[in-house]
Amino acid sequence: MEMERLFATEKVGGRALYKLQAVTVFVGICLVLCYRATHVPEAGRAAWLGMLAAELWFGFYWVITQSVRWHPIRRRTFKDRLAARYGDRLPCVDIFVCTADPQSEPPSLVMATVLSLMAYNYPPEKLNVYLSDDGGSILTFYALWETSSFAKHWLPFCRRYNVEPRSPAAYFAESEKPNDPRDLEEWSFVKIRVSSVISNSPIILNVDCDMYSNNSDAIRDAMCFFLDQEMGHKIAFVQHPQNYNNMTKNNIYGNSFNVLNHVELRGFDGVGGPLYIGTGCFHRREVLCGRRFTNDYKEDWDRGIKEKIELSINQTEEKAKSLATCFCEHNTQWGNEIGVKYGCPVEDVITGLTIHCRGWKSVCNNPPREAFTGVGPTTLAQTILQHKRWSEGNFSIFLSKYCPFIFGNGNISLQLQMAYSVYGLWAPNSLPTLYYVIIPSMGLLKGIPLFPKVMSPWIMPYMYVTVVKNIYSAYEALLYGDTLRGWWNGQRMWMIRRITSYLYGVIDTIRKMLGLSKMSFVVSPKVSDEDESKRYEQEIMEFGTSSPDYVIIATIALLNLVCLVGGFCRIFTSGRNMPLNGFFLQVVLCGLLVIINIPIYEAMFLRKDRGRIPVSVTLTSIGFVMLALSVPLF
Repeated sequence: MEMERLFATEKVGGRALYKLQAVTVFVGICLVLCYRATHVPEAGRAAWLGMLAAELWFGFYWVITQSVRWHPIRRRTFKDRLAARYGDRLPCVDIFVCTADPQSEPPSLVMATVLSLMAYNYPPEKLNVYLSDDGGSILTFYALWETSSFAKHWLPFCRRYNVEPRSPAAYFAESEKPNDPRDLEEWSFVKIRVSSVISNSPIILNVDCDMYSNNSDAIRDAMCFFLDQEMGHKIAFVQHPQNYNNMTKNNIYGNSFNVLNHVELRGFDGVGGPLYIGTGCFHRREVLCGRRFTNDYKEDWDRGIKEKIELSINQTEEKAKSLATCFCEHNTQWGNEIGVKYGCPVEDVITGLTIHCRGWKSVCNNPPREAFTGVGPTTLAQTILQHKRWSEGNFSIFLSKYCPFIFGNGNISLQLQMAYSVYGLWAPNSLPTLYYVIIPSMGLLKGIPLFPKVMSPWIMPYMYVTVVKNIYSAYEALLYGDTLRGWWNGQRMWMIRRITSYLYGVIDTIRKMLGLSKMSFVVSPKVSDEDESKRYEQEIMEFGTSSPDYVIIATIALLNLVCLVGGFCRIFTSGRNMPLNGFFLQVVLCGLLVIINIPIYEAMFLRKDRGRIPVSVTLTSIGFVMLALSVPLF
């Protein structure tokens, strides 16, 4: 008799409409490129060819992104069938919580995460929680000691009253809601080795210190995948989306991952499985230890129980200490074939790619109640830093031997190679974006047309691609819980990230390749002062320092304002020599850039609070604008 499946796979609805939209947009992109290639003018030829190069890149990248949007799927688990089939005969699970610095990652936050993970709706004797403190802080150790006493009261309380969420900070709503991207993972291989002599559970859960458990059934959900009779033996890891609980209503810094979680990760799942994002992920221990997939593979789920090390406590402790030393890795495959990969700010992505190339699959589980919830960046500086690290790391992967099109060739599908490249090519998007937000505006100011005239039929592809793509983008954002203003804020942050974070990602990656700098990993602070928090809640953008990032942002904003005003003046004073008909799209583009930068102008000229753009940044930006306008670019 065939056993019932423990999970179901369903197609995401509404994709016929999306595919129709995508096909027509693709035709529009081809027509745009055709126009660029066949209508090269004598005046402004260099600028025109630069526009062609930028549009070629945008078209190429758009095609790459379709890999994660063409065939998204949804997973649904059946925990009742799991309970009926296995009861309490479930695999043991090792849980790793990562932290690094008690100053930027408050122990209260870390302990709330630990308690939420200890309180899973799972046989407690089969859970083993490890706290990895890369900073070795005595404060964190003391907090854990105190937490162990509180756990004797908190865990029974959660189970008796079925509390959700099971993080005390979230439950009592007393946390300050600090701030996070991803934490250091460079000691992941140490945790794997040490846990192997203490508990050796077949399943490992890795979470960041602030990503508390928001769903006490998350482990049972994961087990529905691993224990499924038909597909379970093929699954290497179950990845849950990264969610934040401190987003403002209108998502001022564009850090909501709603569309990414509901569309892109599910799109990954449809072409071979989501990438490993470094937190909220259940792994098979054997896969992390380098095992390749074979059709006859069968997991020994009782290993964590029957293979308890028959050593005294002192012997076990000494063996664990020896495995935690760096010397244990010398002349071994740790960090290469075993454990998490070394040498990259996003080694989680390389690790996931390597696992896929060994023949394994992964699945994305996005249940109605979020499995893990944490805190996102609450200042512009933190957002830029987070995306700089992500874009730099992914771009360095793309330019290394782990490039998905090279490393994955013959090992994973072309669609999955393209899907990994969506993030690998984040950084180089900065260059054509910079060109597009500068050159057309300067062309408007100097009277150089760079787009078709209003009465030309060639204007239709430009209008169609821009309007349809943005309407669908707004529809998607609204569909998955964002507001219209939140979508608009996301467009602003899309531009800001490209001209700052992604630009730095390109520069730093090239510098490392040339040996001019070394890889670094900066732990982002997860606490903001009271004034910053207040402005964040009021959805006021935070600047406050003389950062080079803000110089770039302010310069682009001022340049477009000057070009729009100057361009209008030139159109109205030149008469037939410079008709609006020939500059309509440049006026629209420049005008939209000015509108989207209104918060930047307010921070430069109107605001008086500590979070405004400093006068020194404004003056520097004015100087750069004057310099740009004096350079003969056309």
